[in-house]
Amino acid sequence: MTLNKELINEIITVTSKAAISCHKFIGKNDKKNADKAATDSMRNEINKLKINGEVVIGEGELDEAPMLFIGEKLGAGGNLNIDIAVDPVEGTNFVAKNLPGAISVISIAEKGNLFNAPETYMDKLAVTNEVPIDATDLDFPVEKNIGNIADCLNKDVKNVTACILDRPRHKKVIDELKRLNVKIRLIPDGDVAGALMVTDKKYGVDIFLGIGGGPEGVLAASAIDAYGCKFQGRFIFDKDEDILRAKKMGIKDLKKKYDLKEIIKGDSIFCATGITSNELVKGVKVKDNIFITETLVTHKNSNMCKIVISKDTIKT
Repeated sequence: MTLNKELINEIITVTSKAAISCHKFIGKNDKKNADKAATDSMRNEINKLKINGEVVIGEGELDEAPMLFIGEKLGAGGNLNIDIAVDPVEGTNFVAKNLPGAISVISIAEKGNLFNAPETYMDKLAVTNEVPIDATDLDFPVEKNIGNIADCLNKDVKNVTACILDRPRHKKVIDELKRLNVKIRLIPDGDVAGALMVTDKKYGVDIFLGIGGGPEGVLAASAIDAYGCKFQGRFIFDKDEDILRAKKMGIKDLKKKYDLKEIIKGDSIFCATGITSNELVKGVKVKDNIFITETLVTHKNSNMCKIVISKDTIKT
């Protein structure tokens, strides 16, 4: 059995219902319960699927999270062994404060094909598919990456757009981008969505760079893979416990630079459903007691990259 159309529709349902489940918490300044509602819903829906699933990217270790912890077994059983990566709510602050940008995210691949990323930071680089893969690299200086992108896209450096999380740790990179006179898009949160900005011209982003969550990097990579875009990541291990966890997970080279094909292998399905509206997808809407959701769905083997609108009458 492969990742077929039926399973794609079922995975869309997983994130759609998770988004709907935390809809009532939008603007209620309660990000904890918003996350719990989405997490509970996602877990319940996955357990209905005829799969043997294991969470490789989740809400934390077993002793840190009661639901969707790394290593948790999910699914109703069957012939399909699946790795699962989830972020029930990317942008819990956006939900709590009724701000744009919150999404519910899942990625699945056949067993052994989805990188088991540690809960630590990752230095990331994502680049539009209009730029050759070898034109940019995590190890290149920012100026070289930007210059090569400008040359490949046949435009001035001043017209290159770079997206980066607005964090104090990025001051040097942001200062360098300013010096180069690049167009900078600073985002407050959401580096899965941020990385996905390179996947389509309509978003106007040429490169996403900077340090964000490692698990989020794996989630973004699975969608980026379907678009043929560039992605690289390198984990950052600043603490002894991070190093110990990495070694337990089988990571021997702590400074290794991972390319896309090392993070996500073979076929995969990625879904991101809007909770609050953003450039990728619209947020949950309610009309005549019906919940309407938008989901960005990608399927590698069928070259599917599209928006799916769903309607549901579940109670929240």
